[in-house]
Amino acid sequence: MIRIAAVGDIHLAPEAQGTLRPAFETLPDCADVLLLAGDLTRHGTLEEARVVAREIEGLGVPVVAVLGNHDHHDDRPQEVTAVLEDAGAQVLEGRSTVVSCDGARVGIAGTKGFGGGFVGRCAGEFGEPLMKDFVRCTRRCADGLRTSLEELDEQGCDVRIALTHYSPVPDTLAGEPLEIYPFLGSYLLAEAIDTAGADLAVHGHAHAGTENGMTGGGVRVRNVAQPVIGRAFHVYHVHARRPATAGVSGQGASTGSPSAGSPSAEGR
Repeated sequence: MIRIAAVGDIHLAPEAQGTLRPAFETLPDCADVLLLAGDLTRHGTLEEARVVAREIEGLGVPVVAVLGNHDHHDDRPQEVTAVLEDAGAQVLEGRSTVVSCDGARVGIAGTKGFGGGFVGRCAGEFGEPLMKDFVRCTRRCADGLRTSLEELDEQGCDVRIALTHYSPVPDTLAGEPLEIYPFLGSYLLAEAIDTAGADLAVHGHAHAGTENGMTGGGVRVRNVAQPVIGRAFHVYHVHARRPATAGVSGQGASTGSPSAGSPSAEGR
């Protein structure tokens, strides 16, 4: 059983230094890897990125992240990425990584993703160049996610996880105003996940959304934005088997029930 800790939208700034570190230091006792689903900073400044770096450095478990829209706000995503990678995190955008968890090969494909909406109420590549660029940006992200997941399958990973900031499904947006759904995610991400296959999809971005959802192809989706999960991280348990048969415990991701004798296993 692979234990996947995940959180997004922690929005750290200098005054928040040290707030997550005590909980993160419990990760070796309850998780095999930490996934960060974007919006790690408030405004994407290097000062804020260094705060995040100090929270995640030397945790004793692999840390894999994608950036969010807030992390792009200061127009320095490459430099923010470098700061996080210097602290030991792997920051993905249109690529994947494989980590060893309890002897299993866990593949993680990541992209920030982008908006556009969902089937029946979505933007299309038509009209003004800006509108076409908007949708093409999402399509490029989705194509990168699909390719990365397919590469992980070719590498024989026991588990494959799709890590994004924007949502691939409307299910996990329930609670947000319908008017802003097109800015919270895109069905193109779900199409990529279903085409390539995955055992779990994790995203953030929708602070007023809902934790549990599913793609049309049956892949479990979890919104791990911190305002949604209400703790420093949530742990999901995934069976380590071949990609075609792997599954998430119970109805998909676990409810976060602590392991026996471990009060920190659920996350804080």
